[in-house]
Amino acid sequence: MSDVRVASRYAKSLLELAEEKGKLEEVHKDMMLLNTVGEENYNLSLAMRNPIIKNDKKNAILNSIFKGKVSDITLAIFKIICRKNRASILPFLGGEFHKQYNAFKGIEKATVTTAMKLDKELRSTFEKIVKQISSEKQVELEEVVDENIIGGYVLKVGDRQLDDSIKSKINALELKFSENPYIKEF
Repeated sequence: MSDVRVASRYAKSLLELAEEKGKLEEVHKDMMLLNTVGEENYNLSLAMRNPIIKNDKKNAILNSIFKGKVSDITLAIFKIICRKNRASILPFLGGEFHKQYNAFKGIEKATVTTAMKLDKELRSTFEKIVKQISSEKQVELEEVVDENIIGGYVLKVGDRQLDDSIKSKINALELKFSENPYIKEF
């Protein structure tokens, strides 16, 4: 089974446990910290995937990094994961937990790509659009600035994409002009 699927199952169990104990927000914050530390420190991910490093040593590494910064539930899940020889899933655990947290709380994640940074008014407009599309109560909007789209926007909500960028319109025109209605194609 892939590490992402295993991480998803552990994340689901952790979410249920945290909800039961009333520490969901605290554990979510811990998982976001794990995600940030994992992204900033590639050597940690390599250490967790290394089969030569023993599981108790991996747990000791995690304890030295996170003890005092995360909740007891999070430290306990780290210990369980290491003991079960599943430390390779830790780089994926934070992201999978965040996805399940958003689904549990009814938060829709969307990404908007524009040629320049959004101001408050445009940001609230995009949030309203996402709320209408997804019928969710809350929106987590991620902004991406890409000057190559020239103007307009590309909005991704779940598996849907609204592309109203100048670049896509130019590409469509280019395709249209490449067709010659006066020459028959066989």
